[in-house]
Order: sequence, then C-alpha cells, then structure tokens
Amino acid sequence: MEQRISFASDNISGVHPAVMAAIAQANAGTAPSYAEDAYSKKAAGLVAKLFGDKAIPFFVLTGTGANVLALKAMVSSYHAIVHSHIAHIHADETGAPEVFLGCKLRPVVTGENGKVTPELVKPLLKEKGNPHHNQPKVISIAQTTEWGTVYTPDEVRALAAFAHENDMYLHMDGARLANAAAGLGTPVKAFTTDAGVDVVSLGGTKNGIMIGEAVVFLNPVLAEHFPYIRKQGMQLYSKMRFVAAQFIAYLTNDVWLENARHANAMAKRLSEGIRNLPHLTVIRPTEANGVFVRLSPQHSHALQKEFDFHVIDETEAHHDVRLMLAFNTPAEHVDAFIAAASKLK
Repeated sequence: MEQRISFASDNISGVHPAVMAAIAQANAGTAPSYAEDAYSKKAAGLVAKLFGDKAIPFFVLTGTGANVLALKAMVSSYHAIVHSHIAHIHADETGAPEVFLGCKLRPVVTGENGKVTPELVKPLLKEKGNPHHNQPKVISIAQTTEWGTVYTPDEVRALAAFAHENDMYLHMDGARLANAAAGLGTPVKAFTTDAGVDVVSLGGTKNGIMIGEAVVFLNPVLAEHFPYIRKQGMQLYSKMRFVAAQFIAYLTNDVWLENARHANAMAKRLSEGIRNLPHLTVIRPTEANGVFVRLSPQHSHALQKEFDFHVIDETEAHHDVRLMLAFNTPAEHVDAFIAAASKLK
C-alpha cells in the first residue's frame, strides 16, 4: 500500500535493522526473567559507559513510564515539579505525573527557545518552607526541547547548580537525547553527568528502537528504591532481555549517534531548502531533528494534501507547524517537500 510522506513525528518510523536483528538473536533459547539476564547486564554496562561508571540504569517500556517513574524517585506528594509550559510531562502525558506521583506540576512560561532558566524558577522559591504550598523539589527539562532547541552544557550546569543550591534535583527528559548529542557534537556525559543532572530518561523509540527506554540515575542515592518503584509502576517487563538486546545493538558501533546525525542532517536540509521561500518562515533555530515553520492556513492545507505534519498553533492568520525528521528519512522525501513548498502561490 502506498504511503504518504510523513513528517508528523520521529516515532512513526520503523526499527533500525541492527536493532531488529538483535531482537531475533535474543529470541534463541531461554534467559532469566525480570532483567536478571545477561543481555540486561551487558546493556546496563553500555549505558553506564555512555554516562559514566557511577550511572545506574533501569530499562522500562515507554517514555511516559520513564519520565513518571524517574520523577517518582525524587518527590513526595507534597512536592512540586517545575518545568516548561510546553513540557511533554505537562502537555502530552494525559496527567500521568499527577495521577501516579500525587504532586503538583508547576509550569513556567519559557521564551522562544523553550528553555527553562534559573531566573524563571527563582520566583517559585518563595513558597519553600510554607506549609500551604507544594514545595518545589525537581526541575525537569527536555533535551532536546519540545521546540527543537538544545541546552548547552553550560546552560544545564547552571540549572543543576541552582537546583542543588536550593535543595532540588534536576531531571532530564531525554526522549531525543541522541539528537542533542549529535547537534552539540559533544559526549552525552558532558551535558548530563558532568553538568550535574541527577536523573535522565533515556529515549530509544524515537531513534530506531522498537520498544524500550531507560531511567538512568546519575545521583546513585536516588536509585535505592527504584527496583520497587519500577515494579509498582508496571514497567518491570518479564522478558526484559528483548528490551536490553535492542539497547546493545543501539549503543554498539555508535548506531544511536549515526541515527541521530542522519535525522539532524535531514532537518538541516529541509530548513535550508525552505528558508528563503516566499510563503514559509522558519521560526526557530534548527538545532536537532525538528523544523518549525509558519505559513498561511491556505498554504498549510495545500501541503497537507501531500504530506503529514502537525499544526502546533493555529489562528486565522497563520499556522505554525512542526516537521520532524527521523533516523531513516530519505533525502528524496525532504526534497519533495521543498519542491512542493516552492510551488505555492
């Protein structure tokens, strides 16, 4: 069946061949269950190598599960989690953090780059010590942000220092962590462990894995009770070797990084190809694998006849749309969009 060209998301793409082969290989014979198998131990070692020897990873099934359970290790019900107003935990997880954590989410309105800063969090500190208010305990940021921008190591370091000075933790939603690493051209450790992040939700499904994410504790103290949190949170998969085997293939020979580099390169190709066209305006920097564009509703509807993409802000005057590129997006698909956009009247 012929498929439309889609830039709707990077998790609509398939599975990287090396990852698919790893699943098949793990299917031979039997293995201990509940992450006690050799695959899980090897994969944990590879994750630790990425983040540093003190990193403690736990594999889970979904991105929402990774975020919610990572946060649960850091908060009690009377705490508050501070985050961007566009954060996935706030806008796209159907209230899962509130339901499972029982604490309050406190969005701060970020600027055009979508980044949380110490200055944005500082006004909430006046609530600390007041029993009538939820106590700010965690700053949660997304790397890459929901608006396609990337925190620099210095920006992360400043947030971590601010959090720790005020008895708070720093959580990083790394659904697109690979794209950030590829965009920055720096090791993951430089903007996580070395920058003071406490816990990372490490994504895989947006970059070539079939199913599986990881919660990585960079502050080992926080990992103490996580085995129970993961089980209670319904994320301890009995046949965890199939998740772990994917991460082994993903992290071996830099598959994860090459996948992200390709997605980022396709985003750059698309952004540069439409940047000077008369009817489209690239409204945010293209720092990872997302391209954000403003155009008229008429032109948006015209392009949607051929391509799938999300309209993230819709008014009578304009559509702001998001175009996501994946690890296996062909250059021909990008060029087809550029060609169609150039024909708009």
